[in-house]
Amino acid sequence: MQQQKSVMVIGAGPAGLMAAERLCAAGLKVDVYDAKPSACRKFLLAGVGGMNITHSEPYDDFILRYYDKAQWLDTSIRDFDADALRQWIHDLGIDTFIGTSGRVFPSDMKAAPLLRHWLKRLRDAGVHFHMRHKMIELKANQATFDHDGEQVSVNAAAIILAMGGASWPKLGSDGAWHKVLAEQGVNLAPLESANCGFYSDWSDHLQRKFAGSPLKDMAFTFTPLEGQPIVRKGECIVTKDGLEGSLVYAFSKHLRDTIKQAGEANLLIDLLPAFSEEQLISKLKKTKPKESFSKYLKRTVGISGIKSALLYETHEKTTWQTPEGLARCLKAIPVRLNQVKPIEEAISSAGGVCESSVDEYLMLKHLPGVFCAGEMLDWEAPTGGYLLTACFATGHRAAQGVRRYLIG
Repeated sequence: MQQQKSVMVIGAGPAGLMAAERLCAAGLKVDVYDAKPSACRKFLLAGVGGMNITHSEPYDDFILRYYDKAQWLDTSIRDFDADALRQWIHDLGIDTFIGTSGRVFPSDMKAAPLLRHWLKRLRDAGVHFHMRHKMIELKANQATFDHDGEQVSVNAAAIILAMGGASWPKLGSDGAWHKVLAEQGVNLAPLESANCGFYSDWSDHLQRKFAGSPLKDMAFTFTPLEGQPIVRKGECIVTKDGLEGSLVYAFSKHLRDTIKQAGEANLLIDLLPAFSEEQLISKLKKTKPKESFSKYLKRTVGISGIKSALLYETHEKTTWQTPEGLARCLKAIPVRLNQVKPIEEAISSAGGVCESSVDEYLMLKHLPGVFCAGEMLDWEAPTGGYLLTACFATGHRAAQGVRRYLIG
């Protein structure tokens, strides 16, 4: 009976650990396997600059952040939404707060204390961890691992796969499972970069003088090939070879899909979204004799540095000889993006196990008793807490499925 009720969780990230916790609470024997020496490596690195755990916006807006997979993920996330996730964190003894952007953070902004509390609770509950075990083969009730150069096969009554996508491979999410599942006939979408940077052809001058410059208080406008214009404010970084940063990540799915279809994506940057074109014209009419153009720009509308460089980079001087022309240019800096940055440099990945491959509880139709959770599934979301929320929620959902499968 003990063997019949044993569950193997492969992947010690947020999705896998959430599944392990729920299964252990149901009275099942749980063993967690991971290829790396320690758990949640990507989670820890993501929290270095401030652990954004989820988002506080209303649910109807929240679920739309999952694009065309919103309907698929709705049941999982409703069962374990942002409020439930915050309460779970509080139960670990960690307070949270809502930032000015609506993002939710642990009180100390760090991932490590949360993880320490969580791992202790899991171990105290009886969850066993087996590190340095990389899955190389999978059957319905058996997984084979490479453990320090030796092959180890393990049987279980049910298996949850939560091995992440293919971004940040050094931390364990290398997507190697894609080939293993393909061999089992599982329908998979190709793994692609998500929340990633894009390449553009900047001039030598901009590369030398402004590479690495933050671009703040501006807005992007982008029109997908089949859709309405999308406008969003934020900030990003102008790199030597393109653009990256939070606002770029928010557009990454649309930009990536357009580049795949058309070979390029063209967006417009509004350098001064707080002002209408008419307001800018009024400000720009306040000229002074013998004043240089750079001083004039900075004095009238506060444009200098990288913003000034982008104006020179993208518009001919003849187009800004009048306040009206200059205002139009400042409100519409065209940028051509021609390639997606590699998945190894992306924050997350799209693609993976398709919706058609799993049942309503995320069990693989080709492998009864094997469930999938987290970034292995074919969904994506922008940064802002949405990625982690869906990982936790699908781990929670897969655990529900295992309980129904084994216990009824």
